Amino acid sequence: MDELVLEPLARYFRALSEPLRLRILDALRERPMNVTELTALLGCSQANVSKHLALLADTGLVEREARGTAAYYRFADAEVYELCDLVCGQVARRLAGSAKLRRMLAEMAERGKAPR
Repeated sequence: MDELVLEPLARYFRALSEPLRLRILDALRERPMNVTELTALLGCSQANVSKHLALLADTGLVEREARGTAAYYRFADAEVYELCDLVCGQVARRLAGSAKLRRMLAEMAERGKAPR
């Protein structure tokens, strides 16, 4: 692999390695949201959500759109959801014995978010 690609690739995967950032991306799967909406949905502080959104925007995973006085964030690349779903399926197969994980994956499948 080309050395010029390794650092940006590592940054990209680091952005996906934080649970709260994955929760933000999952929330944005439904529709664009502003920081206030994400804060309420995720139960986190506004500063924390804003910090994670800035990193996600820096890596190109989300895009920011100004709407009047508010900024709305949306997912920038739907193919990352395919990557997340692929990894989710792999993790599910590895941890198939976990009842809690099975329940979570079943709920995701009902919402159309997980591979079957």
